[in-house]
Amino acid sequence: MTQTVRIGGAGGFLGDSSTAAPQLLPHVDYLVLDYLAEATLSLIGRAQRKNPAAGYAGDFTEWVWRDNLRDLKARGVRIVTNAGALDPRACRARMQTIAAEAGLSFKIAIVEGDDLRPRLGELTGAREIDTGAPYPQASEVLSANAYFGAQPIVAALAAGADVVITGRVVDSALALAPLAYEFGWRFDEYDKLAMGSLCGHVLECGAQATGGLFTDWEQVPDWAHIGYPIATCDADGGFVISKPPNTGGLVSPATVAEQIVYEIGDPQSYALPDVICDFSHVRVEALDGERVRVSGARGRAPSGLYKVCTTYQDGWRLIALAPVVGRDAARKAVRQAEAVLTRVEEMLRAKNIAPFRAKRIEPLGAETTYGAQARTGNTREIACRIGVEHDDPDAFRYLMREIESPATSMSVGTTGWFGARPAPAPVMRVFSSMIERARVPAFVDLDGARSEHAPLATSGSSPPEPIPAGEGAEPDPAWPRAPLIALAWARSGDKGDAFNIGVIARHPEFLPYIRAALSEDAVKAFFAHEFEGAAAPSVTRYELPGLNGLNFHLKQSLGGGQMGTLRLDALAKGKAQQLLDFEVPVLPEVLARLPSKH
Repeated sequence: MTQTVRIGGAGGFLGDSSTAAPQLLPHVDYLVLDYLAEATLSLIGRAQRKNPAAGYAGDFTEWVWRDNLRDLKARGVRIVTNAGALDPRACRARMQTIAAEAGLSFKIAIVEGDDLRPRLGELTGAREIDTGAPYPQASEVLSANAYFGAQPIVAALAAGADVVITGRVVDSALALAPLAYEFGWRFDEYDKLAMGSLCGHVLECGAQATGGLFTDWEQVPDWAHIGYPIATCDADGGFVISKPPNTGGLVSPATVAEQIVYEIGDPQSYALPDVICDFSHVRVEALDGERVRVSGARGRAPSGLYKVCTTYQDGWRLIALAPVVGRDAARKAVRQAEAVLTRVEEMLRAKNIAPFRAKRIEPLGAETTYGAQARTGNTREIACRIGVEHDDPDAFRYLMREIESPATSMSVGTTGWFGARPAPAPVMRVFSSMIERARVPAFVDLDGARSEHAPLATSGSSPPEPIPAGEGAEPDPAWPRAPLIALAWARSGDKGDAFNIGVIARHPEFLPYIRAALSEDAVKAFFAHEFEGAAAPSVTRYELPGLNGLNFHLKQSLGGGQMGTLRLDALAKGKAQQLLDFEVPVLPEVLARLPSKH
């Protein structure tokens, strides 16, 4: 049996750096590349409507594949990637053309069956998981994909594929599949599957595990040459995270822990097609030479359902930027934007055109994304972000014309506009639903041989008892306060119209103070502005005893989220940074030991 398997996380999104693959190739057995956020599928779906050949991630074929062909061949490194997106077959054809031009050949398997656009009639009765909303109109659907797991990828590797190109699979399956194949794991060995899925979760965002987006960013050297993560995995599921030698970035328990809490809800029930993971007791341990051992994930049987992600177009939006400088810049910019929108909506009314269905004005630089926590309302330099939505893109031509007019008629300090006039763009939303697994078989195609792989039967499993809240340090009104960043690291991420913030205590003794201060009500109040327009906003706090942390899940908190919102931080990248300013009461002797910087 294989003793260890080395997997490199060479890409975390469509647009990640092409420097990752060449630095990883000398040190790994597999490269995994994840391209498919929900928003990415909507973009590829829209591109494919315009050009039927544009249904896959061209960044992979033209940058990663083309530039590393000979090294891949010489080293025998295998690739698993979801770059196939909405058209794995076309992706493979392009790869074969590029390889043939170089005089090389590879065994390239594709995984199909996740694309449910030919079967939309079967989805029309589905309801959105969180809101209960009805299924969107079929004519507006850009993509509809079931989330496959690792099983069809394992079948492709077992058939001898050098490269496996998938459509929509869960991100972590890209790494779980090589581990299950190499170590011969059965798909009822749930603890091993949970550890393999955790490995994939750590790798799936590329350099986010090796110092990217780290709270203590000043400790991370050489962003220009940041190293991408390598997981060295054992047959029992345990793994060690490192990075290539002589690269920038940072591997530490904190950088890895931040990635573990990224984009999760209930850490006891991280639901995947192959296993339901319990990450609540996961541990990270520093080893020598910037290496971190990860252990402690547990698993149980998955449900008999696949998640289905549908993206669809829901009208249009226009976003413009208007800079203003000088005294009271923010107030001037907002008044000016309001005046322009008033003028334009009067024009629309005169033409018997409906008003904008949504409007948002954000003076960037005045901390409007902080809501009541803003501190810089008196800044003297602003780029005012004006966003509107409408069902008819023709309605925007009045705003496109009038957006420049204040340059000589409204606010002093208006400096002009950025480049060309803004252009309308589609509003693209995500609809999540469920479908019975048995109705969605996967198909593996290698060298023209196509085989069907029905999902393994599963009876599901009962969730564990929730972990009770740990000890909280009841604060004394006389205690001094410290910003959360002095006590903790934190990472935030989005999932549709929700985001999470994982908070990890820098030392176990700090956790009771953090727990006492960050109640669900306190976090909900801190982010009250994020729930604007929400029908049923909620904040749920979960315990993470293995990491000495807490996870907060804030639902209906992004105004639609991703490409369906007018908000600046649509992907919740800055929410943890904002919470790190929360003031936590601590004992005076604790405050005295905290870093003076904070």
